[in-house]
Amino acid sequence: MTTRRQLIQAGSAAALLSAAGSHALAQGALPIDQVKIFYGFPPGSSGDIVARRVGEKLAGSAYTRNAAVVDNRPGAGGRIALDVLKPAPADGSHLALTPFSMLALFPHVYSKLGYDAFRDFVPVSMAAIIQHGFAVGPMVPASVRNLKDFAAWAKANPKDANYGSPGAGSTPHFVGALFGIQAGVDLKHVPYRGSVPGVTDVVGGQIAAMVTPHGDFLANTRAGKMRILATSGAKRSPFVPDVPTFAEQGFPDLVVDEWFAFFAPARTPANVVAAANAAVNAAVKDPSVIDALANVGLIARGSSAEELGRSQKEQYDKWGPLIKKVGFTAES
Repeated sequence: MTTRRQLIQAGSAAALLSAAGSHALAQGALPIDQVKIFYGFPPGSSGDIVARRVGEKLAGSAYTRNAAVVDNRPGAGGRIALDVLKPAPADGSHLALTPFSMLALFPHVYSKLGYDAFRDFVPVSMAAIIQHGFAVGPMVPASVRNLKDFAAWAKANPKDANYGSPGAGSTPHFVGALFGIQAGVDLKHVPYRGSVPGVTDVVGGQIAAMVTPHGDFLANTRAGKMRILATSGAKRSPFVPDVPTFAEQGFPDLVVDEWFAFFAPARTPANVVAAANAAVNAAVKDPSVIDALANVGLIARGSSAEELGRSQKEQYDKWGPLIKKVGFTAES
């Protein structure tokens, strides 16, 4: 005959088994076989190199057995990578590498996005720090050596007063727009599908200037085909230490140290996020990764997932009023 105590014990055991089952469901199986990294710009750009070099070093970690595969999804100012990440399996097999533009600025720019920047993704880790540069090509006379010179030239040549960026609504777009506003110059914005085609047009004399991660200018700068007039960091870039910052040239609002960072789909298990974070942080400390990123003007730097989440919110709050000042929306 079953006693009351036996019933209670059986019920408690069932509850424990149920809780253990729920806990198991909340944990992801590790290591996974292979990771796909979505990146929203073309191959060859500085961010693409981050995705590939870090992705290679994930192999053999507690997170994944093999090197990651990079899936470039250029277009829509980098949004497509996040559009395809959102519905991807939340098991650690899919990540996106993105600058903060798509997650901190675009919510202010687009009344309708295919994703919610704060609900549809979980932060994993920063991977690199970017400084943006303002560079000119052969359309602009060699006598133009700084931002003051460029502003004077642009006022005298309004038909040619333009600049490119890697996408409408991106951080470089707004850096250029705010420079024009503060310098009192009407600069036409020319959006591209990433940095590479815009840099090509500057070198070819099709447009006057470009704002983008300054690492994308370095090869052409060294070859004498472009001139970097300013960089966006709080300090001068270690890669072009002779180039003054925007702040040094009278534009203190244009201090921007942007990050490239990895995100996973929402509902990715916490243990998987932790394993991915550890693997990314180990990768960005590898000397070969540090050197590869330095070659394109990037500083390798990891973070905790929590630090990345805080930074995303801080940048969202910072850029809201600046974007309002520019007056740009996707519908404008």
